[in-house]
Amino acid sequence: MNNTSTIISRVWSYCNVLRDDGVGYGDYLEQLTYLLFLKMADEYSKPPYSRQINIPDKYRWPNLAAKRGAELETFYVELLTELGQAKSMVGQIFSKSQNKIQDPAKLYKVIDMIDKEQWILMSADVKGDIYEGLLEKNAEDTKSGAGQYFTPRPLIRAMVACVSPEPRKTIADPACGTGGFFLAAYDYILSQYALDRDDKEFLKKQTFYGNEIVQNTRRLALMNMFLHNIGEITGESMISPTDALIGPAPELYDYVLTNPPFGNKE
Repeated sequence: MNNTSTIISRVWSYCNVLRDDGVGYGDYLEQLTYLLFLKMADEYSKPPYSRQINIPDKYRWPNLAAKRGAELETFYVELLTELGQAKSMVGQIFSKSQNKIQDPAKLYKVIDMIDKEQWILMSADVKGDIYEGLLEKNAEDTKSGAGQYFTPRPLIRAMVACVSPEPRKTIADPACGTGGFFLAAYDYILSQYALDRDDKEFLKKQTFYGNEIVQNTRRLALMNMFLHNIGEITGESMISPTDALIGPAPELYDYVLTNPPFGNKE
């Protein structure tokens, strides 16, 4: 496997190539989300993991990576449409997804870049740093209204430290954006407490619950959490698409960590 700096450099450099063709950070990030999810799902489906991944054989990674040219573009659009109708996290990731990289040659280069790495062997820190970096760049790129989904991470860490969440407690964010409070709370609990196996399992699968009504942002949040080792690739979504202001939460939580949207979107 290539070293971390080489992987990060490759991800970033290709983003710059696509920007010259009018593909912004947001579109690039969205396509990376779809493709990374497919690649990692394929890795998990093989030994020693051998997991059921809830993706039809026709639309698994090897079939996508084998396509070229117009055939690749047609197949990719079909794949996005079909997986958008799936259940569990797969459907949430691909819901109403679209291909934003219209040049099949450039799409293939992104696929090839992802195909060359064994992503599940990387630490959560490496995968998470790559993804968080792209989220931050996208927030800077869009400027207007970016605070709607990307609260500055130093502010989040300070707020989490003040609240001091404990293990085996539930944490909700009714306006979770890309999941910054969840990631900070996850890191805080890991760093402050000596957790046993059951504690870590609870932290990974039962601690976090959120709401995010913007579909693309919810997609990014789910992938961001998954890359940081929160949740399961075949598990249920921890983030609801319902508006937290419309009705009561389905249950009570021990902590609420949130920063209500402060973007200037009308």
